[in-house]
Amino acid sequence: MNSIVRNITAISGISTDDFRGAMRHLTGGVSVITAGRGKDITGMTVTSVSSLSVEPPTLIVSINREASSWPLVKRHGFFGANILAADQLEVAERFAGKDGLKGAERFAGAQWTTRISGVPLLVGALSAIDCAVEQAIERHSHVIVIGRVLDIQRSPRTAALAYWQGRYVAVDQDEDAARLAEVSVPLAHARAG
Repeated sequence: MNSIVRNITAISGISTDDFRGAMRHLTGGVSVITAGRGKDITGMTVTSVSSLSVEPPTLIVSINREASSWPLVKRHGFFGANILAADQLEVAERFAGKDGLKGAERFAGAQWTTRISGVPLLVGALSAIDCAVEQAIERHSHVIVIGRVLDIQRSPRTAALAYWQGRYVAVDQDEDAARLAEVSVPLAHARAG
């Protein structure tokens, strides 16, 4: 395996607030990372899930080392990446700790299943991806977890939940395409005339 690690000295101080403000312009798909087995389960809401490789099917997720999910991912070596549908806002907020719920309490109010790893996967998620930890790279406050995909549960639904500018937003391919068509057709006629 090739690995390049460089020690970079900051030329100018970048404030945490400036960095957060800059990153709010990046729209992220909302997922819930689940970990553990049986009653020893927890999870967290993230926007950091991304595909790494199609061959073999692999994804990455960034997990704060202080998050309750990290010790369970580290101990068991498995996690679930549940890509949320637009109508699963309550699930996103519950796993973000909005109501102070922790651990297994966060799973109430939704239907869950397990696959190969035994990690809870959300029924009705756009995709629920069962993963084995292939590698974990600790950097700064987070761990970059590389997960080998073991199994996938997909839904025919298309409306996704995203996070942008500090808010949850629904992204619906069919609905948004229709809205764009309504706006672009009058504009095209106005320019032609």
